[in-house]
This record gives sequence, structure tokens and C-alpha cells, in this order.
Amino acid sequence: MTPQNPEVIAAIAGTMRSSISRRRLLRAAGLGGVAMVAAACGASDEALGGGGAGGQAVAQDVGAAEDMSAVDKLINWSNWPLYIDIDDATGSRPSLEEFQKLTGFEVVYTEDVNDNNEFYAKVRTQLEQGQDIGRDIVVLTDWMAALWVQNGFVQKLNKDLIPNWTNLVPKYLYTSWDPGRQYSLPWQSGFGCFGWNKGQLKEALGTDTLVSVDQLFDPKLKGRVSVLSEMRDTMGVLLAAQGSDPSNFTDDDFNKAIETLTQQVDNGQIRQVTGNDYAGALESGDLIAVIGWSGDMIQLGPDFGVGLPETGGTLWTDNMMIPALAAHKRNAELLMNYYYDPEIAAQVAAYVQYICPVDGAQEAMRSIDPALADNQWIFPDAKTLSQSYVFMTLTEEKDVEYQRAFQKAIGG
Repeated sequence: MTPQNPEVIAAIAGTMRSSISRRRLLRAAGLGGVAMVAAACGASDEALGGGGAGGQAVAQDVGAAEDMSAVDKLINWSNWPLYIDIDDATGSRPSLEEFQKLTGFEVVYTEDVNDNNEFYAKVRTQLEQGQDIGRDIVVLTDWMAALWVQNGFVQKLNKDLIPNWTNLVPKYLYTSWDPGRQYSLPWQSGFGCFGWNKGQLKEALGTDTLVSVDQLFDPKLKGRVSVLSEMRDTMGVLLAAQGSDPSNFTDDDFNKAIETLTQQVDNGQIRQVTGNDYAGALESGDLIAVIGWSGDMIQLGPDFGVGLPETGGTLWTDNMMIPALAAHKRNAELLMNYYYDPEIAAQVAAYVQYICPVDGAQEAMRSIDPALADNQWIFPDAKTLSQSYVFMTLTEEKDVEYQRAFQKAIGG
């Protein structure tokens, strides 16, 4: 672990008093309508070459509760499933346990973010009423993170307590919705891609490799295919497959891809439209092939395949943020700092096998698992990145239009 800033050591020891000021309560203008229609895994923003939820964000001031960090050594963290290192023998989370041992904090880690819109629905009323949602850290994809920033649902980070933030890989530093990363830090990035059960695919199609959307929609797989409820990933893959550019497409392009999706849902080819919960169905054999997320598939093991479609997949980033009125802001910032230590980041990446946003983690990985240091799913080179697209920037109005069309196509 890299040496800690003395101020951080003092904060961990509980000797530093928080001085968060009270500001006006957050406003909720406009978010509800957009987010409740939305069901999309976002795209990485200008950090990786694309855009967020609709242009330059203007962050709103947020309310701030009295920070109880000094007297209440607690962090409530909401994250996605399969998104932190786990000891498969004991079910424990080694990096998290080490943090708790180091600091004396209790971290209540909850895997309750299954898709962005579903999570937002759980906390929407509290956010809009300026209430603490009971989380000190949430992990949300770019498009939803942008909406939270724009509408004052998150607090500005105190970078003095996160000195390791300077380990952020430079390409992630700028996003239109959070320039300079004042309100967010990337947790992981990843690809929207294909996943499949190798044995069952071989039995059905005569090959254990899935490379095309034509294969995914082969009638021999009817009723055993799943796509993501996150619109940007599913539609990004379909747009690319029809020859459109997911980073720059027209309404006609989108509508053509929607027609394909509607047809495949209506004829029963697509059995499910899911968030993270497709993994269990692949393991049970209920599903053979999916549009899913890269790290999830790798974690399932060697009996399962993962690959970018020959026509291209999607690229996105999930971000750590501290909600407005969180009760343990300083504790949360110390946890963010811990996970931006390159050795800790490498430890997490070795398990989740998503794209790591922490500079120095690739070198640290060589002492953990040298083979993973050159793994393109974790540390992709320019060639691998060129096989993926960042979904086009949408205005809020266009996002509503596309989300409605997507929901209609999947029967939502």
C-alpha cells in the first residue's frame, strides 16, 4: 500500500473534525421523467472519447448533513453484483476486510445496483425531498451519474482526503458532466459484449465461439438468449451489427435497430431482458448466449465464453459518488482513497476483470498474476478499444424518446 498522506492518517484515526458547511437543499428539476423512462447502461464520456447525458453539465449545490464520520465509523456502500474481489473459499471480500481492519470502520456493502434506473427508483423520493438515502457511496454508470450531478444529488469530493486520486488514468479525467472529476471517481470500466455457455453453444450451433449478432439470433438458440435492460449496451451492439456507428447515428438508424429488437422479442428468440442477473441463468443452462458485461462473463470461469462482436461492442464507465446528505462523507472519501492505491486496485481488478482506471495497477498486477497484466479485458490497448464504441451523447429529450422506444420493444 502506498504511504498515506498524514492528514489522511489523522482522519482515519478519527482525530480530525469535519467542517462541512450547510448549504441549500438539492433541487430535483427534471430528473424524474428522464430517469424513470431510462433503462440503460451508460457510455464512458469524453474520458474515453464519447459523451454523457446531454452536453456540458452544470452541477447544482447540494444539501449537506452534519458529517458523523468522527463519531460513527460506518460506511454504507451500494454497488453492482460481482464487482469487488471475493475469496471463493470463504465468500469474504479481502480488500474490504483489510480496509476495515486498517481503519476500524464497518463497511456495509450491498449489491443492490442491478441496473441504473431500477436503483434510482428505490431512492428517487428521498433524493427529490432532500433526504439521506442511507448510502455513503453509490456506483452509477456515466449517463445516470451525469443526471445525479446535474440535479444536485451528490456532494463535491474533498480531494485532500483522497490524495491517491492523482493515480486516476488521465483519459478518465475529463467528462462533460464532471470536468476534472469534482464529484465522481471511476470505479471500473467495461465492455458490453457477448457471453455464452461454450458447451451448449457447441451443441446448438456446432461452434464454441460467438462472434456475430446473426449467430445470437439463430433460431437454434430460440428462447435461450438474453439482452441487457441497459439500453445503450443492447442498442449499441445492434446498431453496430447493422452497420451504423453507435457513437454517431440517426433516428432512422435507431429505429431500424429497434425493429430488429422488437422482432426478436416478439418471436421468442430473446427470452429475457435483464440487468446483472443473466449470469445465474447462464450457469443453470436456462440461457445459452447473452449480450452482457465483460467482467461478469470472465468471472463465470472457463466453461463460459466472452468476446466483442465482430462488428463492435460498447464501452462504459461506472463511477463512485457520495450522495447528497450522506452521513459519513469523510469516511467514504477515505475508502475511495484506499481503492485508488494501485496495489489495491490491482487486487480488485484481478478478480472482477473489468477495465481498471487506476494508473500503476498494471505494474502492480505483475506481482499478483503476471498473465493478467497483459489481459485486454483489464488493460486494453488501442487496438482492443478500437473494437468498441462509446454510445452517442443524447440530449435529455432524445434520451426520453429513445428510452420509450426501447421499453416498448422489450415489453416494458
